[in-house]
This record gives sequence, structure tokens and C-alpha cells, in this order.
Amino acid sequence: MAVKRAKTSRPSAGAKKKASSKAPANVTKLSTARKKLASQGPTTARKKKAAASKAPAVTAPKQQPVVSVVEHALDEMKAVNVKVLAVNKLTDITDTMIIASGNSDRHVRSIADRVVEHAKKAGFRPMGVEGERDGEWVLVDMGDVIVHIMLPKVREFYRLESLWDVSAARREAAEQSA
Repeated sequence: MAVKRAKTSRPSAGAKKKASSKAPANVTKLSTARKKLASQGPTTARKKKAAASKAPAVTAPKQQPVVSVVEHALDEMKAVNVKVLAVNKLTDITDTMIIASGNSDRHVRSIADRVVEHAKKAGFRPMGVEGERDGEWVLVDMGDVIVHIMLPKVREFYRLESLWDVSAARREAAEQSA
């Protein structure tokens, strides 16, 4: 029984010799080009990276924690009844909540403006400011810190301290049960 082979397009014997004679020439050309590149040394990107690693690192000035920057701004503007709450165990949206009061709507807006100004000077960029138009309750979102500046009547109505302060909530619950 004869096995039939499928016809494939194979180069003739003469074509093989030509192809085989060209292949080493291409390989040698390619290898000589690589040798030239290798002899030139690292590329400019590598040179820049090497130079940057050798240069002394320029460090930014030490940044104060954002909480101390905010507290300083609140103290400077004479904010009333400032309370700092660590809420990192209660929520993922922020680590610290600062609640303060102002004497008037203009005072509340001024406090918020000063907080933003001090934060920018210290290198912290506020993510957003809400409520400046009305001035009864201004929220400054600093990412890790959220600052609530309110009029006393608004602060008493919403009672954010009792909502977010676990120890105060426990005290209230103990008082109600006793």
C-alpha cells in the first residue's frame, strides 16, 4: 500500500542554496547592528534615569498633618466649640471629622475660607466645599478630614457629635437606661 503525500510548495534545490546563502548574511547584518548599538552604551532614557538616581533626592518640606492645619485655622478665626472626632473605625469615607461653630453666617463662611486657605498653603488640596452660599453649615472635604462649620442652632438641630462620637452615644444610652 502506497502512502500518498500531499503536495507542498517546496523550493527547488537551487532555491535552497540561494535562501541558505542569504540567511547567514542577514544574521550577520543583524548581529553587527546589535553590536553597534551595544557599543554605543545605554539609551538616553537609561542615561537620564541613571543621572536621576545619582542626583541627590529633593525632598518636599515636611507637611503638617491636615488635622493640625485645620485646628490652627479654626483657632485663628476664633471658631467656637471645636470638636475633633476620630471616625476611622465607624466609616470608610473619612478618618477624622472636625465640627466647629461660628457666631454668624458671615463668620461661618470666613472660617471655611480660612481653613481652605491654610490647607492649600500647607500642601493639602481640598476636595470640595459645600454650603458657602447660605453660610449656616459649610462642609470642607479634605479627604482624610471632613470639617463641618455650623451656626449653633444648626449644630444643635443636627447633633452630629452624638451621631459620630461613639463615646457620647454610649453615655446617652447609659443615661436613658438609668
